[in-house]
Amino acid sequence: MHVRTAITTGAAAALLLTITGCSNDTGTPAAPSASAARASSTASMPSPSPTPEAPRAFGAPLNTTNSENQSAASVTVLGYEQGIKAHRTADEEFATSGYVWAAIELKVCSTKGTVGVTRNPWALAYTDGARIEPSSVTYDDFPRPEYPWEADIRNGDCLRGKTVFAVPGKQRPARVLYTSSVLPEPAEWAVPPQ
Repeated sequence: MHVRTAITTGAAAALLLTITGCSNDTGTPAAPSASAARASSTASMPSPSPTPEAPRAFGAPLNTTNSENQSAASVTVLGYEQGIKAHRTADEEFATSGYVWAAIELKVCSTKGTVGVTRNPWALAYTDGARIEPSSVTYDDFPRPEYPWEADIRNGDCLRGKTVFAVPGKQRPARVLYTSSVLPEPAEWAVPPQ
């Protein structure tokens, strides 16, 4: 038993010597080097992040360029309409409850070269984080003119049309999103309150 105490006491003494050997002679902690101080102050300062662009108003254009085919376009949302009547309701079409048809009106003009358009990059964004893509169906009594599934616009020409969505009838989207791959981040247009 006496042997154990001596070993334990010896180990504690070695640990104490190791800890005290790290301090300087004056008993005060050593000051960090200048480079360590710079690194710590730089690490604690947050790097500035880009300020997100505020959503545009309906009718405000977004000018885009596509470096792959050297084309450019002006894109805008002209309006939003909810509660569109059709011979088949959104609930009947998708076996949902409480959904209605809504439409956005879009306009794209080619300002350089031939521009390809599709309804796929458009979405409606809600305050709860939900996003709704364009309806996969279309009917003869949907609003006209209809925005095409895919089309090309020659330099100087414009295309205007409406794209329909099945949306919750008791909610209104906050924004219309344009999520084209030619953009570094999605463009947004604010949906005005009803």
